Parts: sequence; C-alpha cells; structure tokens
Amino acid sequence: MKPIQIQDPKEEDKDKELKKRMSRIKHKIIVMSGKGGVGKTSVSVNLSYTLALTGREVGLVDIDLHGPNIAKMLGVEGEGFTGSERGIEPVRVLPTLKAASISFAAANPDMPIVWRGPLKMSAIRQFLEEINWGNLDFLIVDSPPGTGDEPLSACQLIPDVSGAVIVTTPQDVSILDARKSVFFARQLKIPVLGIIENMSGFVCPHCGKETPIFKKGGGEKAAKDLGVPFLGRIPFEQDLVEMADRGLPFVKSKAGSPSAKAFDGIVRNILTSLRT
Repeated sequence: MKPIQIQDPKEEDKDKELKKRMSRIKHKIIVMSGKGGVGKTSVSVNLSYTLALTGREVGLVDIDLHGPNIAKMLGVEGEGFTGSERGIEPVRVLPTLKAASISFAAANPDMPIVWRGPLKMSAIRQFLEEINWGNLDFLIVDSPPGTGDEPLSACQLIPDVSGAVIVTTPQDVSILDARKSVFFARQLKIPVLGIIENMSGFVCPHCGKETPIFKKGGGEKAAKDLGVPFLGRIPFEQDLVEMADRGLPFVKSKAGSPSAKAFDGIVRNILTSLRT
C-alpha cells in the first residue's frame, strides 16, 4: 500500500489560486525552440502584438529568466511591476497587451540571475499565480531554448495548455533540436500547434531579392516528417534588427514588409488551429 500524501494547506491554497488565475485565460500557448538564436522571442513578441492589435486581450510572460528580452523588444525597458489588492500588476504595453518578465523586478539590468532549478520554478509559479492577468483571450509564454527546467515547469504548472509553437531556422543543426521540442511536447501531452521556420531567406533591402543564406525548407520538411502543422516561414530583413533594438515590433512598425505579411499568415493559421 502506498503511503498517503498529505498536502500542505498553504500549498493547496496556492494551487487553487493558480488554477483560478489560469481559468480566466482562454488559450495558453508555449513558444519553444530547440536551440538559442533562432528568433523565438521575436516570434513571441510579434505573435502577442498581432493578437492584441486584433482587439484580443493578451498577456505575454517571459520565463527566460537568464536572458529576458521581451521588455527591450516591446519598448518598455525600465518599467517595473506595481502592487494592488488583486496581486502583482503586469506592465501594460497596449490597451490589450500586458507583459511580465523578471527584468521588471530587477534593480540592475546588468546583474545576472544565478539560480538553480527550485528557485526558477518558484519564480515561474509567481508569474502565473500572483500576477493579476485578469480575463485574457491568450497568454503567450516565451520560454528559453531547450527542454529544461523552465519550459517543463510552465507546462506542468499551467492547466490545459492549448498548444506549443516550435520556432526553428532552416539549417539541419537547428532542425535536429526543434524535433526534440516536438517530442518534448508530445511526452507532456501538449498539442503541437506547429513549426515556424524563421530567418527563411534574407531579403535584400536594395533589390528585394531573397537569398537563402541559412538554407530554406528545413522547418517545413520537419513538420511533414513529424506529422505536425507547418505554420509558415518568416524571411530575414535588415530592418528587423533595428526595430527590435528600438522596441518596435515589426508587425506594427513594418506592417507592409514580407516578414510582417508572413507573420500575419502564421497567426491566421494558429487561430484556425485553435478554432477561434
């Protein structure tokens, strides 16, 4: 006979509060990548921004505790959390977009977060349990690369995750790791909404010609091989680097660009998959 496990009443109360907060959110999406440097945060930021611009209520939570970048990319660097009777208030980016990141709680942006697993899980739990997200249509979770503590904690803590979006670049070394992310989601019984192929061709700012400097088609082939949707490919444009550094999401600042148009199609595919 297995021993009876008695849960700490305080822990039970925390679980109830977390579930209560999450129950007010219709769709929770985890954005993942098998390796770093593939533009996962850029995808998370522009996905959140696009959804918010359609009038949907959106939250973006950055659980990349060692390399938080969403504040910079959203143009809200230097902002901080505030408290209220309802909990910790996230930073308001747009009337329909809220964000949370460890950088909003850091006094010095140059100080590293030197934490092991338990502390990281505790911080992620706070983001979900103590932040007053309110009623949301979407909560986008920007996770760090790989299949370690942070994405695992988020997937285990969030009830009824709507799905995972996997970001990769076209070359083989990135595809190998992206495939691991797909199997990670499957092991946790999380639907894979699809794969995005980022940096899929460089668009020349002078002639508009596209050159596949990182190859092309690897993400689409991986999606086909693994039996998951291919959400689309986003070309690389020179202006996107400057826009990110200036805190201007490209779907807003470069709305007519090939990358922004490609992203609009990706968002439509995600919405269709979620039937919303």
